[in-house]
Amino acid sequence: MKVVALHAIRESVRRRVFAVVLALSVVFLGLYAWGTNELFDDVGGFAGNEFGVEAETVAGATVLGLGMFAILFLGAVLATFLTHGAVRGDADSGLLQPLIVRPLGRTAYVGGRLLAAGTVSALYAMVLFGGCVVITGLAGWWPDRVLAPMLGLAGATVVIAALSLLGSVLLSATANGIAVFMVFGAGLIAGLLGQIGEALSSETLTSISDVATWVLPFEALYQDGLALLTADVGGTTEAIVTLGPFGGAQDSGALLYPFAVVYVAAVFAAAAALFARRDL
Repeated sequence: MKVVALHAIRESVRRRVFAVVLALSVVFLGLYAWGTNELFDDVGGFAGNEFGVEAETVAGATVLGLGMFAILFLGAVLATFLTHGAVRGDADSGLLQPLIVRPLGRTAYVGGRLLAAGTVSALYAMVLFGGCVVITGLAGWWPDRVLAPMLGLAGATVVIAALSLLGSVLLSATANGIAVFMVFGAGLIAGLLGQIGEALSSETLTSISDVATWVLPFEALYQDGLALLTADVGGTTEAIVTLGPFGGAQDSGALLYPFAVVYVAAVFAAAAALFARRDL
């Protein structure tokens, strides 16, 4: 499994995937720093108001929440491109058959690909989120929690990598990439439905959103991370910041992380079982 993971990472380095990701990430952090500093320059002149809204908290939570969404998207792109052609794509191109020989088995191959994609995507999300937190803090606002949202984003990218790997067993590389991004969009829409449901007091929409976010737990991990950014904020400010960008901030409770681990294990088991029955 370790051999396959290292092979996948070396192959990504050879294809300059990481060089492109690094360059785009630097551009993203530069734009984030520029926008954040401009935002805090604007809100710095706001005086206290009769509603008790903390302008810097609203500005910081909003911009960092937007940063989390961007990181989730970039992490999803990286996880997808590291796995979308891992099985059927490589098999169709003739690259997979020489690798699936003794002592390397199919389960080890699938596990190695998930280990490589999950580790790289999770580390990428954590580093990028850490950069955004530092930039936001230096501009004027530090979140109430850092580690938990960071782990939530990392976990979300691992979930997406697992789903993409499962899809690579069944679909061609192009079809799988499209399918993963449609699933990613469905998760975001589920978050928006939850916001609309709460605003309209619609139990049906809220229930649909709750079920969808647990079926696609990367969305639940993202929403949980958003909620923890402002875990200690109260009053009117809390009502504003919990709206969240692209899906409301929602504390999903202590069972979310164990559920995500079991979910990834189940998706991996399904991918390994399907790959074991597949002709190459």
